[in-house]
Amino acid sequence: MLLSLSLHNFVLVEQLHLNFESGFTVLTGETGAGKSVTLDALTLLLGGKADFGQIRHGASEARLSALFDISEQASLQAQLREQGLLDEHANELALHRVIDAKGKSRSFINGHAATLAQLKHIGSGLIDIHGQHANHSLNHEAAQRQLLDEFAGHGELLADTRRLYQVWQQAQQAWQQAQNRAEQLALERERLEWQAGELDKLALQAGEWESVNLSHDRLAHAAGLLEASEHAQDIIGGEQGVQHLIARCSKILTPLAHIEPRFAECLDILAAVEAEAGEILSALGDVSAQVELNPAELAAQEERIAQIIALARKYRSEPEHLHEKHQKILNELAQLEAAADTETLARQSAEAESAYRTRAEQLSHSRAEAAQRLSGLTAATLQELALAGARFQIELAPAAPAAHGLEHVRFLVSVNKGTPLRPLAKAASGGELARIGLALQSAVGQCARIPTLIFDEVDTGIGGGTAETVGRLLRHLGTRHQVLAVTHLPQVAAYGAQHWRVSKYSNKGQTFSRIDVLDAHTRTDEIARMLGGETITDTTRRHAAEMLAVCLPESNAS
Repeated sequence: MLLSLSLHNFVLVEQLHLNFESGFTVLTGETGAGKSVTLDALTLLLGGKADFGQIRHGASEARLSALFDISEQASLQAQLREQGLLDEHANELALHRVIDAKGKSRSFINGHAATLAQLKHIGSGLIDIHGQHANHSLNHEAAQRQLLDEFAGHGELLADTRRLYQVWQQAQQAWQQAQNRAEQLALERERLEWQAGELDKLALQAGEWESVNLSHDRLAHAAGLLEASEHAQDIIGGEQGVQHLIARCSKILTPLAHIEPRFAECLDILAAVEAEAGEILSALGDVSAQVELNPAELAAQEERIAQIIALARKYRSEPEHLHEKHQKILNELAQLEAAADTETLARQSAEAESAYRTRAEQLSHSRAEAAQRLSGLTAATLQELALAGARFQIELAPAAPAAHGLEHVRFLVSVNKGTPLRPLAKAASGGELARIGLALQSAVGQCARIPTLIFDEVDTGIGGGTAETVGRLLRHLGTRHQVLAVTHLPQVAAYGAQHWRVSKYSNKGQTFSRIDVLDAHTRTDEIARMLGGETITDTTRRHAAEMLAVCLPESNAS
């Protein structure tokens, strides 16, 4: 929802700040007063083309800002956060644009520099403008298709169709790449198979490099290990070894231990040392028993180490990482074989296409049913909007498969009896197009995702009862959306929940435009002016009060 709009040195506006409310707001004023300034400003803030002629005469630049509440637009919030344009817990969106005298402009989204493409993309989900000179969104097929899909309410079906289309395209691409790269893949597979075969012959096991090096070191130093073990055993357990000396010490100290307590402590320590010496002898004995002199085994292990080192160098790998290198080559070979399996890829592509078409056909059926209902509702509403005899139809024409389905969606209209149905942009004038937009929005109702709708002179060429119908439709639309309408007709203006008046004034030889928010009294005067001209009589004022009382019975305008 649009919360506020600020303009500085824009067209006839020197300085203006407007706070918007929910519901239906009308904007009135004399011809040429600048009623469309607000719409022009919003169009620029939503990515429209800038023109230096929009800068107020005598100023160096124009500044425009708008603030939106996007708390109920989760998808838009997610997009903005993904682009780094919205803080984690923020739910307001600020758009800002500066236009200089050379026609150049700078754009910002929440204080971050932005492109016009970003403004247009974001703006398409914020405001829809229906007007005489607006770049009407309903002229574009994407907007027409989106409106129909929103009316149909098949969001999950549409999401499935898009997802399955992507799956199909990826599968088809993989199959085509495999066909195009068949010769290259064959050469790559041959290279990997040769490498894998060479490493298969080596049959290197995980952790083998460490274990073979340890075993080799023991065999290479077997003689030294045996000699050291036997010598150490003799020192500890020999006739004059450590154990013998400990026993002699114990024998000397034992008789006197009851006299000198410290001798007793020494005897305890000697007993512990003797036990440790026994464990050392046992370990040395194990070494002597296990170490053997085996020149043949040593030579075999040296050959094994040489083989590992040679292949490690060949494949530019450390010996301890050669087993991982082997596994990597095997994995690459498996992936390559899968990628080169064109038959499997072709089958997967066909299955993905079938799944997509099944879901897309369900989407087409849902669209066809919704198109018939929406066409009927819109055509019926057009009869009430001074378009008697007008016909409206939604055409679904076959199209090449796409993420959005299997058909083109086109809105066709005939505004004059006896004329053929033609696309909206070619068959309707600006005012008629705005009324068609009003009829469509009224039919779609709460399904539409765009929170703010703007209608510029939707009442052109109508009057009387039709104007009252337009007012009632806009008022009703305002219960579901934020609606702003520029109007010349009092029958439409009287239905607004809020009423703004645009006027011009002169100061120091310059002309300025201003907008005033009307209260009950000033609103009655404005409706009276629209009814009777500049000279407001008691009769026109009473007529205006009666019109407001009928259109807004809950108001206190009288």
